Amino acid sequence: MTTNVLRNRPLWLKLLAALVLLLAALALLLAFFPWDTLREPVNRYVSEKTGRKFEITRRLDVGIGLRGATVKADGIEFANPPWARDPYLVKAERAEFDIRLWPLIRQKVVIPRLALSSPTLGLQLEPDGRRTWALGKDTSDTGTVPVIGLMQVDGGAVDFLAKHLGVDLHADVSYDTSRGTLPLSYRIKGRYKGQPLTAEGRTGNVLQLKAAGQPPFPMEVDAAAGHTRLKASGTVTDFADLDGVEAKFDLKGQTLGALFPLLGIALPETSPYALSGDLRKRGKLWEVAGLKGRLGLSDIAGDMRFDKAGPVPHLAGELRSRVMDMDDLGPLIGLRPTERSAKAVQGVAPPPTITQVRRPDGKVLPTAPLDFERVRAMNADVKYTADRIRNVRDIPLDRGSVQVKLADSVLTLDPLDLGMAGGRTSGAIRIDASKNPADIRASLDVRAMQLARVFPKLEATGNSVGRLDGRINLSGSGSTVANWLGGASGDVAVMSGRGQFGNLLPVFATLVGGDIIKFLLRGDRNVELRCAALAFDVNKGLMTGRTLMMDTTNAVFTATGQANLATEGLDFVVYPEPKSKNILSIRTPLVVSGTFGAPKGGLKAGPLAERGLAALALSAVNPLLALAATIESGPGEDSDCKSVLAQANKPSAGPAAAGAAKAKGAKTR
Repeated sequence: MTTNVLRNRPLWLKLLAALVLLLAALALLLAFFPWDTLREPVNRYVSEKTGRKFEITRRLDVGIGLRGATVKADGIEFANPPWARDPYLVKAERAEFDIRLWPLIRQKVVIPRLALSSPTLGLQLEPDGRRTWALGKDTSDTGTVPVIGLMQVDGGAVDFLAKHLGVDLHADVSYDTSRGTLPLSYRIKGRYKGQPLTAEGRTGNVLQLKAAGQPPFPMEVDAAAGHTRLKASGTVTDFADLDGVEAKFDLKGQTLGALFPLLGIALPETSPYALSGDLRKRGKLWEVAGLKGRLGLSDIAGDMRFDKAGPVPHLAGELRSRVMDMDDLGPLIGLRPTERSAKAVQGVAPPPTITQVRRPDGKVLPTAPLDFERVRAMNADVKYTADRIRNVRDIPLDRGSVQVKLADSVLTLDPLDLGMAGGRTSGAIRIDASKNPADIRASLDVRAMQLARVFPKLEATGNSVGRLDGRINLSGSGSTVANWLGGASGDVAVMSGRGQFGNLLPVFATLVGGDIIKFLLRGDRNVELRCAALAFDVNKGLMTGRTLMMDTTNAVFTATGQANLATEGLDFVVYPEPKSKNILSIRTPLVVSGTFGAPKGGLKAGPLAERGLAALALSAVNPLLALAATIESGPGEDSDCKSVLAQANKPSAGPAAAGAAKAKGAKTR
């Protein structure tokens, strides 16, 4: 009867029953299969396919599932290619890994989990793309690189070498369950980007190299590269791409400029710094929130973003200082930090400081080369504001803000806004580093600077008032501040309307003896300033006076001459013309010569000698007549201030006007 029942079943049911029996038999076969008998064939097969020796030294076991297999190897040795420094890619007491079966059909190796016991790893990357962890004979073929998800180790060592990147690191790893959630500790020593590197820290025991959807694992690091020190703690979700980072960090160093070779972020040279904040990374975007700390003697805070998704990395953010110290600006223009600034940050070895203010050749304009490599390395849009500026010395700055933009190798500071001497200096600076030498343009306007704060000696009299307005429009090519100015063309002007100041300065400038006597007898008086203008046409570094005049109630001063920005030489003659009749006057032109760093002043010998000879001749007749030679008839007259200021306000035609117009193109707003 049973036979009849089976015969009466449909064919498809019979086939299904046969398939189930076959699968059951296959499962029993796989479960009890002596996998270790395949150890030698597997060793030969992998060695042949990869072109290097592979050996499971003691025992092989395999567990088969529907989607993959779990392979357990007791003792494993996998050699590196012959060109590698280390003999083994991996050598371990035990290895256990899960492997996906279906991707093997496409010759792709996917390992969701890899566990190694006491491994030593030898990783090496070559400039031509060869890498020791590529499993094919062509080790530059990225398609033969296995995809590894979770990696678990219980101790061992890792070596990584990439000479063309300046990387040569050795890491020792140890595992201890008593360390709680961070049982895996590591120590790293070697070189990174050509600089000595040491690091130590702890992580969870499972590194998520490629593990989408897995919870983040904890990590701590304390690293030093050169003079840069980093401490960070947080979590990472993807270790291979260093993605899903959430961490708090403390960063110290001698200059932010040192981060360019380490991280590829083109930051300026600065005084020693100490910064902290919250770091986050998602994909190609790095973000720093709540940044705060110090740059030398200045405080700094803000938020920053660094995006590497595009063809050129992009840096953006806003930074602010409550108080910015002038000593910290030196490194921005190529000067070493002052001793105050160099020692301002604890825990950072002070960099070399300023030992002499002037260059050996006596010149003062900065000659530090502008680092155009960094300008070309990335794009940027960063705003910086200093609420107050202190320690200003000879530069009367009060506050400042600047928008720094960098796009396609063109750096612009626009808008640039400085509070200076109670007034305001605003404008833009543009540096096009795509050209060699760079095309540099500066356009700055000066408004309402207080005369007394510009000249502290006047401020000391306590009764100096008045304001200065002016502008700088210069354009040219160069690789340093000095050689740019030495070849620049354009317009420079400073003008002042009515004001007053103590009469001591004009008295000595005109050398009017009668006024000196009156000053000594009656004390200081206020002198009214009717107007003043210093305006220059600049042609390839040569500043020629267009309008050089100051009109006071005592005298009119006019001047002619030149200042050479290339040689830093001065060559001016000042003509004082008193407005009143005085005796004891030796009015004669004044000569200003020397250099920017060592100016010299004196009297023009010709006119002074004439008066001296006249006084000597008259004294031979009657000593009292000698005074007649020093009588000043007072030829000075009031200037047409409106006309003078109009002339000073417009550059002459030619190279100066063309250079000024080109410089004004630096402004985009």
